[in-house]
Amino acid sequence: MIRPLALAPKGRLAMSVACAAALLAAAPPVHADAFPSRTIRLISPFPAGSGPDAVSRLLGERLGKAWGQPVIVDPRPGGNGFIAMEAGRRAPATGHELVVADVGHLAINPGLFKKMPYDPRRDFVPVTGLYRTAFFVVVSQQSPLHNIADLVAAAKKAPDAVTYGSWAVGSTGHLGAAQLEAATGTKMLHAPYKDTSQLYTAVANGEVTWALGTYATAGPLIQAGKLRVLAVADSARSPVLPNVPTIAEAGGPAGLEASSWVALLAPAGTPPATVSAIGKAVRAVLGEPDVKAKLATFGFTPAPATSDDVAAWVTRDSQRYAELIKRTGATVN
Repeated sequence: MIRPLALAPKGRLAMSVACAAALLAAAPPVHADAFPSRTIRLISPFPAGSGPDAVSRLLGERLGKAWGQPVIVDPRPGGNGFIAMEAGRRAPATGHELVVADVGHLAINPGLFKKMPYDPRRDFVPVTGLYRTAFFVVVSQQSPLHNIADLVAAAKKAPDAVTYGSWAVGSTGHLGAAQLEAATGTKMLHAPYKDTSQLYTAVANGEVTWALGTYATAGPLIQAGKLRVLAVADSARSPVLPNVPTIAEAGGPAGLEASSWVALLAPAGTPPATVSAIGKAVRAVLGEPDVKAKLATFGFTPAPATSDDVAAWVTRDSQRYAELIKRTGATVN
């Protein structure tokens, strides 16, 4: 019988090293996940068919053409945004998984909830601002109230007889209305509803006296003549309804603002160069005239802010809304 030639220990070691070197030489080089190298996903807390969803899809379409990779929108509504934010927090930090979020998810929720599955500052890095929108004070078309002075007078005459609705305790609509209460020294009764469509139908039917709403949410009933707009809760008139006065112009307190902004985020740890490149690409899309026109149909104004600017928004509004939450007692377990 012919036996295989046995190698001495040193010979076996030399052969192992040689084989390993040959394998390494033959293997393809390993690179970090370059951006963009595959489909990009925009995780969104907004329901499909909503104004924010439509804008996200428009951005995805334009970015996909610029990057040569598909950009899809992944709506994950519900749970006060927790579902979408948690998915984004767990996503790989390569730039291929991004999150669309608004002031509620980033600046209100931390003061509203005692426990959250994400930390806006620790788990995410701001990429860029997307757009902002102001809120309008709306009443039923049949309401006897025609301006903010009428509303304040009615609230002072009969405390708690005047009601206002919102889509959730601690929502922008709730806390914005609480600002008006505090600024006018009135007391009104808050009535939360399950969603915006139910809320504005209730206002139109006279079930509640008034509510704050954006043009994207209350606009259909405004256009149908079922809601009357008393004022815009902003420092200047809205381009979408330029004939509507500000709250101060309509007989209310000066300086009262209730607006929302939306930003794009990436998971913490995403390379700074990737964050910068995405931000520049998004801001270029927001500057396109037809994109601006599309945003205007929802009452949205482009807000192409830098990463640092968005971080400043979060800091500023976290402090502001924390004070309002404390004043209203609107905490959620």
